[in-house]
Amino acid sequence: MQSFAMISVDFQKDFTSSQGACYVPGTSMDFLKGTLLPFLERQGVEISEIVSDYRQPRPGDPRDCCRPGEAGYESEIPDSRKRKPVWVKCMNSPVWVRENIGEPGKEPGIPYPDPDGFSDWLERGIGKSGMVILIGLTLDRCVLCTAQELSFRGYEVKILKEATDTASGSREEKERLLANPPLTYWAEGITWDELKLIL
Repeated sequence: MQSFAMISVDFQKDFTSSQGACYVPGTSMDFLKGTLLPFLERQGVEISEIVSDYRQPRPGDPRDCCRPGEAGYESEIPDSRKRKPVWVKCMNSPVWVRENIGEPGKEPGIPYPDPDGFSDWLERGIGKSGMVILIGLTLDRCVLCTAQELSFRGYEVKILKEATDTASGSREEKERLLANPPLTYWAEGITWDELKLIL
């Protein structure tokens, strides 16, 4: 097992593609696709992945996107780097799941929390403790919620600065969030140069 684990959050085409239903221009896509993923491929680093099934019904969020079986649901993480199985969530927090989650053509159920299932997925894929490096979208929503859940479970959480964006796409907002509470209660931002020292 690697001395650290890397988890990608919502690196799906509805968020990453200019044709995606939830796309907002940011600074991380060129870095992720052009620098990080090719580097990880060369180094043989595996990536655990959390993706979203954001079909309705979803109380508190009217969006209907990342629909299984459609292009927007597809991941940008190459199969050659992906550690299976993928965890599928239906709300910002990764502990929220539902019946028929991730199943195209099947009616999705009402979201409910499954903290034990998420803990089991983490333990099977990356172990019960250690360093976790988060990449993906978005820093002030799903990446933040994932950092909280990992921190609560005792993991040392780091967020790769170049590999995430805020929901607004603002570079200034991203830098401010990474340097201040509440995010710094649960994670530490690191740079690409710092990550390469770990790798």
